[in-house]
Amino acid sequence: MPHSPIVARTLSSLHRARTELCKRNATLALVPTMGALHDGHVSLVRLAKKRAKRVAVSIFVNPTQFAAHEDLGSYPRTWKEDIARLTAEGVDLVWNPDATTMYPDGFATRIAPEGPALAGLEDKFRPHFFGGVATVVAKLFTQVRPDMAFFGEKDFQQLQVVARMARDLDLGVKVIGAPVIRERDGLAMSSRNVYLSPDERRTAPVLHQTLKATSKRMRAGDAFKTALADGAARISDAGFALDYLEARHAGTLAPITSFSEGPVRLLVAAKIGTTRLIDNIKA
Repeated sequence: MPHSPIVARTLSSLHRARTELCKRNATLALVPTMGALHDGHVSLVRLAKKRAKRVAVSIFVNPTQFAAHEDLGSYPRTWKEDIARLTAEGVDLVWNPDATTMYPDGFATRIAPEGPALAGLEDKFRPHFFGGVATVVAKLFTQVRPDMAFFGEKDFQQLQVVARMARDLDLGVKVIGAPVIRERDGLAMSSRNVYLSPDERRTAPVLHQTLKATSKRMRAGDAFKTALADGAARISDAGFALDYLEARHAGTLAPITSFSEGPVRLLVAAKIGTTRLIDNIKA
């Protein structure tokens, strides 16, 4: 029967656990999460277990990446189910700090990322977001001191921001992206999918379907601008409020208009009902 992971909630208990787990220079991988774990998170844990001797998972709903009008208070919290999943996967350590541990009284230092954080995608609609993400991930990296950290490609811009930050600040952590995990109908797995009504859930796969259709048209020779405009219309006609459907350079996230400009990533964000969904594919 799998052993339950060590659960650390204070920095002193975290440091003791890490010292014990990483004796004889055992490698340590970190999977940062906000809980409400699904099969996408589990895929990251399994990948981490293949690459490192020890695996830690952080569970912290980070308040600094939510705007005042967003869903911090209602964000799903499923602690018992999460621990059961992590126990079944053989995770060694769970780092579960509270907000006062992460942001104690007088906390006054924040990271303001640039580069991919200012690509005009998520940052255009959630200008607060990447500062909050960069700050909390930097703290997690310095607290847990992993050799490597795993992030899903569903949050593709976030992955680029975190990877750049780790390189630029010499944090000594190798940031590794993992493929999007999808439901059978193509919907990208997300903790926020639980917000979807039955009708919205039936409509939600339109995002992935449109990404695939748009990529196919572009590869068949259609102009990027035309293919993207038609894709945007299809998403809006399905009942979404579209934030963006963009073709970007997969490395820099700069806008591009042809395959000759580099590897292409198609990215989309749209709201259906009250739920905002994001997705992306390699074009």
